[in-house]
Amino acid sequence: MLDLNFVRENLPLVEEKLRQRGMDPAGVLKDFRDVDALRRQSLDAVQRKQHLRRVESQKVAEYKKRQKQGIATKADLKEMESLISQSKLDGDLISQLEADAATKDLALKEILTGIPNLPHASVPVGHSADDNVEVRRWGTPPRFDFAPKPHWDLGPDLGILDLERAVKLTGARFAVYWDLGAKLERALANFMLDLHTREHGYTEVLPPYLVNSDSMYGTGQLPKFAEDLFRVPHGDKDLWLISTAEVPVTNLYRDEVLDQARLPISLTAYTPCFRSEAGSYGKDVRGIIRQHQFQKVELVKFAHPDHSYEEHEKLTRDAEEVLQKLGLHYRVMALSTGDMSAISAKTYDIEVWLPGQQLYREISSCSNFEAYQARRANIRFRPEGKNKTEFIHTLNGSGLAVGRTWVAIVENYQQSDGSVVIPEVLRPYIGAERITPKRF
Repeated sequence: MLDLNFVRENLPLVEEKLRQRGMDPAGVLKDFRDVDALRRQSLDAVQRKQHLRRVESQKVAEYKKRQKQGIATKADLKEMESLISQSKLDGDLISQLEADAATKDLALKEILTGIPNLPHASVPVGHSADDNVEVRRWGTPPRFDFAPKPHWDLGPDLGILDLERAVKLTGARFAVYWDLGAKLERALANFMLDLHTREHGYTEVLPPYLVNSDSMYGTGQLPKFAEDLFRVPHGDKDLWLISTAEVPVTNLYRDEVLDQARLPISLTAYTPCFRSEAGSYGKDVRGIIRQHQFQKVELVKFAHPDHSYEEHEKLTRDAEEVLQKLGLHYRVMALSTGDMSAISAKTYDIEVWLPGQQLYREISSCSNFEAYQARRANIRFRPEGKNKTEFIHTLNGSGLAVGRTWVAIVENYQQSDGSVVIPEVLRPYIGAERITPKRF
């Protein structure tokens, strides 16, 4: 969420940034000016009445003191009675004014909640993914002397991926992994966590997979993306299956004040992720690219505002190194203003090459949210030598999406005999060098 004072004082800039996102400022900001003005009028009226009532209370106290001393006149007593009656009326009026101010405050908050983050000045301006800009590439695509297969053919042929039984167990967009397919998934998670904790300086966290509505609001999933989440009624409240570890890990510090000396804080977590994929029906229906449940290693940073973009570059490089050690060709794309998520100020997508599908596929999205999430979740830090706290900057990225990395290995390391060679760095985790066909 953006700062109210910033929006109020920089409305033309906010409107221009919304246009860069391809949005109609009038449709997003609605009647911001009027609601903001009316809210301030209501707050001013409350403050004036409260001041007047305090003055009346002081006068009543003075008259009561004189009454107790036996020096109050009949006029004093009459004035005291009048002030007491007026104070009661003013109390009722203040309650009404406070209720009116609260209503206007809620209306203003709803408008602010609906305003997306402002794109950083370095973000390419564009309308869609077609306007994303390639930043760099690493490696080269593998060459085959045969037609490479997609993973939805390779997996079942090898007996490591079972989509039909997953449908029987649950439904579409779920998967069952067998034997070395399951070990490959587990090996990837362990390899990523070891790399990030041992070499990149992250601390591993194992958070809950169910969170409350405050947590979903804090990172921006609620209220806008409720239809893309799995809700679990629990007593008189709702719990939500996490769509990414970003949610619980970022909210670890909700409503807390961190010391500047601790920054940056770098955390990593391996969790399942649950998404209803509302609105994506008919898209990526084959294989395991777009699932209702998938596993992911997440990277989350809490950074000083002066250094968050430096940390953004580091986080992206940390995610890239996973692919480099696996020997997988990829490219890094700077997302345009029209393709970024609403809560991001700047995003890099890392896209891995999938030879079986002859395309690049996003495998990590690394974003700097600046203070947007921190303001919603009330995560602050105390600058050294200052008493006043400031909102921290939050960042996150996949390090990596495990299922899509599984796909990339199976497709890139496939052999002409139908087997798949296991990358060398994963062999100690799996205890095998090659995946060959097997039936279960």
